[in-house]
Amino acid sequence: MPRRDPKSLPTSRAEDVEFSQELADQDDMEAQRRAKEADSRSEGKYHDYNR
Repeated sequence: MPRRDPKSLPTSRAEDVEFSQELADQDDMEAQRRAKEADSRSEGKYHDYNR
C-alpha cells in the first residue's frame, strides 16, 4: 500500500483519536503529558513555580 502525503489527509480541528497505552511510543507519551498540562492551564489549575 503506498504511503499518502500527510498534507492530503483530511483533518479536523478537534479530532478524537483512540489512545492505546500498549501501543504508545515515547512521542505519544510526551503528547499525552503536554495535553494534560494544557488542559490544566486552560482550567486555571496550573502553577509554574519555575518561572
